[in-house]
Amino acid sequence: MRSAILFCKSVSLTLLVMLFWTGCATSSTIQSREQERAAAYAAFSPETRRLVNQSRISVGMTTNAVYIAWGPPDEVIEATDQHGAVTIWEYFAVAWEENEYSADGPDPNLAYDFKSQTYVCAMVVFRAGLVRRWDMLHSPDDDLRQQGNCLDFKQ
Repeated sequence: MRSAILFCKSVSLTLLVMLFWTGCATSSTIQSREQERAAAYAAFSPETRRLVNQSRISVGMTTNAVYIAWGPPDEVIEATDQHGAVTIWEYFAVAWEENEYSADGPDPNLAYDFKSQTYVCAMVVFRAGLVRRWDMLHSPDDDLRQQGNCLDFKQ
C-alpha cells in the first residue's frame, strides 16, 4: 500500500512539474524580447548589452533594457515619493508547500497534496524611465520550495 501512495505522490509531482514547464514553453526569451525591441537593443552600450544578455540589470538602465533582460513585469505600480513620480515593476514567483495528511487519523498510509503561494520575488524602481534601485526578495516562508531563481522562467 505504501508503494502505491509513493507512486501517486510521484505522479502528482511529475504532473505539477510538467504543468510548470508547459506554461514556461510559451514565455518569451531574451532573444525574442531583443528582436521585439531591436531598435532599443541596438542603441544600448556594449556594457548594457553584455548585462542584458546575462539577465542582469544595473542602476541607470532604461525600461527597455530591464524588459529585455527580465521580461515583462507581472505588475506595474505608479507611485509618488518625496522626490516625485516613480514606477515600480514587480515580478511574481510561485512557491510550493507539500502537505501530508491522513483522512483516517494517524495512519502510516498518508496522502499528499501541494499548496501554492504566489509572492513578489523581485521589484525594480524607475524614476524618469531609469532604474534607481532593484531588490530580489525571498520566499515568504523558507519552508516553501521555490522552483529555482524567481526570474529563471523569464529567460
